[in-house]
Amino acid sequence: MHIVVVGLNYRTAPVEVRERFSFADKDMPQALQELMRTKSVLEGVIIATCNRTEIYVVVDRLHMCGYFIRSFMERWFGVPREEFTRHLYMYEEEQAIRHLFRVACGLDSMVLGETQILGQVRNAFLLSQQEKGTGTWFNQLFKQAVTLGKRAHSETTIGESAVSISYAAVELGKRIFGSFQGKRVLILGAGKMSELTAKHLSGAGTEEVLVANRTFARAQELAAKFGGVPCTMQEALQRLEEVDILISSTGAEGYVITSSQVARSMQHRQDRPLFMIDIAVPRDIDPAIGELEQVFLYDIDDLEGIVESNMEMRRAEAVKIEAMIEEDMEAFGGWLHTLGVKPVIRALQEKGSDIHSATLDSLFNKLPELDERQRKVIRRLTKSIINQMLHDPINRVKELAGEQQGPEALDLFAHIFALEDRLAEEHAAALVEEEAPPGEFPEIPVAENNPELADTPSVAASPVSYQSEPSLPMVNI
Repeated sequence: MHIVVVGLNYRTAPVEVRERFSFADKDMPQALQELMRTKSVLEGVIIATCNRTEIYVVVDRLHMCGYFIRSFMERWFGVPREEFTRHLYMYEEEQAIRHLFRVACGLDSMVLGETQILGQVRNAFLLSQQEKGTGTWFNQLFKQAVTLGKRAHSETTIGESAVSISYAAVELGKRIFGSFQGKRVLILGAGKMSELTAKHLSGAGTEEVLVANRTFARAQELAAKFGGVPCTMQEALQRLEEVDILISSTGAEGYVITSSQVARSMQHRQDRPLFMIDIAVPRDIDPAIGELEQVFLYDIDDLEGIVESNMEMRRAEAVKIEAMIEEDMEAFGGWLHTLGVKPVIRALQEKGSDIHSATLDSLFNKLPELDERQRKVIRRLTKSIINQMLHDPINRVKELAGEQQGPEALDLFAHIFALEDRLAEEHAAALVEEEAPPGEFPEIPVAENNPELADTPSVAASPVSYQSEPSLPMVNI
């Protein structure tokens, strides 16, 4: 069997292409069932986010696998393959496994080290497990990927530093005040940047968020999303003395706040500091305001310096995570090797048990005078002899399975102990079992998703990444 991933993401496809290949949550169970009916597919998981659509499969053969997956996508989305094939990438075997590990750790994301993708990987796996789309291979692989993602964020600091402008603005406010508890915040503007800022502030424990916009209806709409208070621009300027933090991101061409307006409000603040962040271009806040006592003014250049510094920190932590990924790659490879040895060990143990049972039956027939206690003692001692005889061979075959010539060694081992017939019978029984509906698979204990509230830039913007995925060579499909 083989592990393969076929997908497209923000690097290979613009948003107008990605949106044509998005799976609605309500349709995902049916999509998984359709995927599992695709020729050659034995196990399957679909990871679908705004930045990627990836189809992970275990297949019984690599030949034509790309064709079968493309056919599934063509059927499901109703898009001719000529319109999307050039946007696809395909990774096989170790490259596919490494790609999944990097995705789960946030190393393949637009925002390096973001944690939201980890919860999305986990949920995609659990849904497929629920729909009977996973088996032995993916139950192990995705459990390991989620565990690795958790370790990457708990054992490194990759997700601790702000790497978006609005998130950096909120983090800068925390540095000044220590906490937003009991603080009032005024947001000028109701565009995308203001919405992201309000989102971050809402999660930071602010007492009250005022939202002002030239179009009052838009201020009402944004305030309603986060339990804020809408107001007009004129009302906002009149309430300057009440707030502790002001964040401005309007589309105005000139200053919306002047030095004289702030100076008047400061007279009524009783030495309470005012923290102001101007993330608009062109600027909303008169730079002269920064010269006033107890006023701390920052513009977008100040925040970009913070973001770049934090990105450098994330890149350094990403190197540590890459080393962790290599360790898990080796661990999963070792686990794969043990899959081949289990049937051999089981066949050897069953043969030993059959010999033991047949020998005891013959012995007890010849010695009918033995009572039950004597038979129990003989049964236990002879079983111990069998177990001791098999102990070393079983340990040696486990070691052999992990070596480069493992398959050949297993064949030789099976030949020496004359296990070929037993293995053939087990293989035939497994094929019959595969025709039956798959059984239940246990849930895995994993931590709940704890997403960083980070901005996601558009495809047109330069993606934030410390290295691009093409370090993994793509297979032409």
